Amino acid sequence: MDTLNYHHLRYFREVANDGNLTRTAARVNLSQSALSTQIRTLEDRLGHALFDRVGRQLVLTEVGRIALDHADRIFGTGEELLAVLQGAGAASQPLRVGALSTLSRNFQMRFLKPVLGSSETPVILKSGSDTVLFDALTSLALDVVLTTEAPSRPEMTAHRIAEQTVGVHGDPSRMGYAHLKDMLVQEPLIVPTDNSIRTGFDSLIARLDVSPRIVADVDDMAMVRLLARENVGLAIAPSVVLADEIASGRLKTAPFDLNIVESFFAVTVQRRFPHPVLETLLRAPLQA
Repeated sequence: MDTLNYHHLRYFREVANDGNLTRTAARVNLSQSALSTQIRTLEDRLGHALFDRVGRQLVLTEVGRIALDHADRIFGTGEELLAVLQGAGAASQPLRVGALSTLSRNFQMRFLKPVLGSSETPVILKSGSDTVLFDALTSLALDVVLTTEAPSRPEMTAHRIAEQTVGVHGDPSRMGYAHLKDMLVQEPLIVPTDNSIRTGFDSLIARLDVSPRIVADVDDMAMVRLLARENVGLAIAPSVVLADEIASGRLKTAPFDLNIVESFFAVTVQRRFPHPVLETLLRAPLQA
């Protein structure tokens, strides 16, 4: 199949927005017959009429309206491209964010809060494994990747944007312990499989010489939050994961220091034309 001729499409768009062939021909510096030929050639290529003539006016057919919608998007994208490369109006381009599928949704919301709901900076959010997301970042399909592990790839820069202590959180009825060791022995536990948290937790129970009752090994922080809310057990997690429940009093944080810290990273690659709002997000303190 032959490709679409975008010169024909541009002339069609000009006529469609003007509604008058003679006036458009004069404006684009073509003869009326030459402009008519351009439109007929596009109609032949598409296999449908694009205009109905009503008196001296050209009125779009149903196919014409569909074609104009696509033409506006096609040439609008081209105009945005020029604006981005010239540094003008660049903030309207979408911010493409990748987030580790197991990452806390609350953390993602806090990072993106300065731009969420902004008509000037639409957000495209994709989740997945670190390998998939980092490959997309390298190919420039993403602007930034949010994760809890700094990558070892030399072409990437890991910005440590937050650090949270990991605590024990759960229903207030489970909090009546004077010692951490007693709590870990007596209460059922929900433990993330996140590498840094799990490594710290394993070191903790070895140091305390306890064999805890783990009722859920979970690779998704959203599920950790849900299980804790349902009082399945006590959650070993950063407080950001359960921030809403803790603030409302539905869940409580035990007064024990686990000596476990979770780091959050925003990973980027060097680009000649980085997204204009990205630097602001990397420097902004996370909002509650």
